[in-house]
Amino acid sequence: EVQLVESGGGLVQAGGSLRLSCAASGFSEDAYSIAWFRQAPGKEREGVSCISSGDGGLYYVDSVKGRFALSSDNAKNTVYLQMNSLKPEDTAVYYCAADAAWLCTYYSRTDRMERADFGSWGQGTQVTVSS
Repeated sequence: EVQLVESGGGLVQAGGSLRLSCAASGFSEDAYSIAWFRQAPGKEREGVSCISSGDGGLYYVDSVKGRFALSSDNAKNTVYLQMNSLKPEDTAVYYCAADAAWLCTYYSRTDRMERADFGSWGQGTQVTVSS
């Protein structure tokens, strides 16, 4: 069973930075995709970024391009989401999700990311950006 544990959320002022971590374990395959989603109060959960441990396929939603950066430490099975130039509209619960390796590569080519594609989820971490 895949287990995902997020950490690194908190309260930050607009323009500030945070780094979220997602520690993953229990994969039965050698390669996988790790994604970050976020859900603000009263809104749908939206895809933020995704990385494939297989070929490094990388995807960012337009609203975070140039501000967020996703990286991975395969030896630690940990993915990091560095969030810079944070805005109040980035306030949300951020969730880590995992599934097949090809997903993030597919997203990078199709410019889409779907919550329903992911079968494993973390518990979420709150990010609050004050104005």
